Amino acid sequence: MRVLIVEDEVRIREGIGKLLSRSGGRYEVIKEAGNGAEGLEAILELKPDIVITDIRMPDMDGLEMLDRMVKAGIHTKAIVLSAYSEFEYARTAMKLGVTEYLLKPIAYNEFMQSLENVTFQIEKERREKPEQIGTPEQIFFSVLSGRLTPDEQTEEYLANRYQIDCNERMSLLCAYYGENVGTEEARRYFRHVFSAYPELDFYILDLVYRNTVTVVLRGYRDQKDLQRWVQQQMLQHSPRKIAIGWIEVECLNVLGEGFSLLYPYLDWNISMNQKVLICYPEIRNVQTASCSYPIDLETRMKTAICADARDKERELMDDFHAFFCDGKIYAPKEIKESYVRFLWNIIAIAKEVGKVRVQQINQQELLNRIMNAKLREELLDASSLVLEGLIRTQDTDTTHLTVKRMKGMIHEFYQTGIMLDDISRKLDMTPEYLGTLFHRETGTTFSTYVKTYRISKAKELLVGTNLKLYEIAEKVGYSDSKYFSRIFKEITGQLPTEYRRSVK
Repeated sequence: MRVLIVEDEVRIREGIGKLLSRSGGRYEVIKEAGNGAEGLEAILELKPDIVITDIRMPDMDGLEMLDRMVKAGIHTKAIVLSAYSEFEYARTAMKLGVTEYLLKPIAYNEFMQSLENVTFQIEKERREKPEQIGTPEQIFFSVLSGRLTPDEQTEEYLANRYQIDCNERMSLLCAYYGENVGTEEARRYFRHVFSAYPELDFYILDLVYRNTVTVVLRGYRDQKDLQRWVQQQMLQHSPRKIAIGWIEVECLNVLGEGFSLLYPYLDWNISMNQKVLICYPEIRNVQTASCSYPIDLETRMKTAICADARDKERELMDDFHAFFCDGKIYAPKEIKESYVRFLWNIIAIAKEVGKVRVQQINQQELLNRIMNAKLREELLDASSLVLEGLIRTQDTDTTHLTVKRMKGMIHEFYQTGIMLDDISRKLDMTPEYLGTLFHRETGTTFSTYVKTYRISKAKELLVGTNLKLYEIAEKVGYSDSKYFSRIFKEITGQLPTEYRRSVK
């Protein structure tokens, strides 16, 4: 995808360029422009696939640039950035075919999601662009994606051939299934459901956004009756978990604007009963309760992780999920942020106590999954991924049976101050031979391994219990608490009390 960046602030231009460079070669910045006039010149000359533009710029603003671009017959996809949240800016951008409108400061995951959405639209249009006006579905899709503004010829064509009045009110239904739902499967299901409703014309569009099916509805007599029918037939009896949104638009021309208004509200499915149809603009008036973070559950989860209590970890994770299902309605953004905070703290403490598998989790991908989720099941799946990371891995690095036996004895008797001489007597081998063998197999000395293991157990006790410092020192094999503190700081860089305070 060839990208043009139009932004008068140099640092933001460079920042966007760096973000695009991290896409693995999917995007090429072909030019950067400092104002709308330079941007328009570059558009006319280079015809980029995507334009990322600010609104307020000298010489010519971003919206005027896009307006002139459209009048020149160029329908390049655009992502609009603005520090201004007034709806009129968004409305003007939507009329110009812009489906992605981001407010500064730009959040990384929102920016990348917008880029992915635009890329998906471009790829789809390349595959299915009709060589003539086409079917109603093709026309509706072109209007929805900003590729087409219905003119007199299009309106006459729809009226004469399909008896569709472009100025009549229509409804847009947007259904989100999550992953692993094919276009054809979704089409069959929607066709089966809507065919049963009398005197209804429906047009199933292909996936406009990933994991989403969009349907245009017209010809119905009673909107409320149709909404109730959709809620009963689709939400109550759908074989899959699904989030469905609904918006009525004044005419075909504002189909894309309606979709842009509705789509962000689909994540309210997380907050509400999943059998509820999300209707715009009614959803904007929903009263939400204050979402207080369950700090007690977090503390108990840390204790369970330190104690390696797998059953307790699963139980507490279930309690965390249930915390947001108490009959109250919370803002979906607050629920998602609570999940991020809870899972991030789990990952942090798991790393502290040496659970290696959790380090394999890509936290940026996990963050994107959570913040882009529109189904509660997607949050549960993200949590399960972290929960699986808490399983301790077996000692696969050590292959020598004698060294495995030595480690087993350390783990069993570390509290008693076990020495290499003690193990040599038990195994009937010389301390020199065992020390050399241990170092060769593990890459560390016997004494360093024992010291590190004791400190790892001390960390668990510092986080998972309220024991006094001298009690913890004794439990991990140190009779002198001051000496224990010195060793702890030598390995961790913090005193035990500092460590306990920082983690808790």
